[in-house]
Amino acid sequence: MVITNTAVTYGNKFVLMTNQSSVKQTQLLPLSEQHLDSVWRIEQAAHSHPWSETMVRDLNSRGACHYAMVVNDEIVGYFFAQNIVGEVTLLNIAVDPKEQGKGYGKALIEHFLDVCEKAKAESAWLEVRESNHNAFGLYEWIGFNEVDRRRNYYPTKQGKEDAIIMSYIFF
Repeated sequence: MVITNTAVTYGNKFVLMTNQSSVKQTQLLPLSEQHLDSVWRIEQAAHSHPWSETMVRDLNSRGACHYAMVVNDEIVGYFFAQNIVGEVTLLNIAVDPKEQGKGYGKALIEHFLDVCEKAKAESAWLEVRESNHNAFGLYEWIGFNEVDRRRNYYPTKQGKEDAIIMSYIFF
C-alpha cells in the first residue's frame, strides 16, 4: 500500500492528510516546560549521542528559538535553534523514530526556515553527520548547500565521523 501525504499550512498550524482518509491536527509551538519530558524521550530515542538532559531543558539560552511539533496532542518532533544577529543556527532537530517517514522532518525544517525569514535572518546554518544520508538529502532538497566539513567531529561507536556544515542564504 502506498500512502500519499498532503500538508496544508495555516500559520503555525497545518493539517496532514493521507489517502487513508485520516486527518491529523498538527501544530508547531514554541517549546515550553510542558513539552520537555516528551522532547527528552525523543532525544534519547532519535540520537546515537543525545544531548544531556540539562541542555534539553534549557529553554532560556541566548537567542533561543525552539519549537515542538504536536500532532493530535502528542509531541512527534522538535528543533532547537539560536538566532544571533541575523545568523540562525539549527542546533538540534529530531522526529520520534516511531513517526519518521511521515513528512514531519520536512515540516519541521520548513517551519525553521519560516521562523528565520520572519526574524529577517540573513542566513541559516546547520551541521549534519556524514552518515545521516536522509537528513543530508532533505536539507539539500530544501535548499541548503554544503559549505565545509568538520573532520572527525561527531563520536560514533567505531570512532569519529565528519560533520557536514550547510548554509541557507535568504535573499
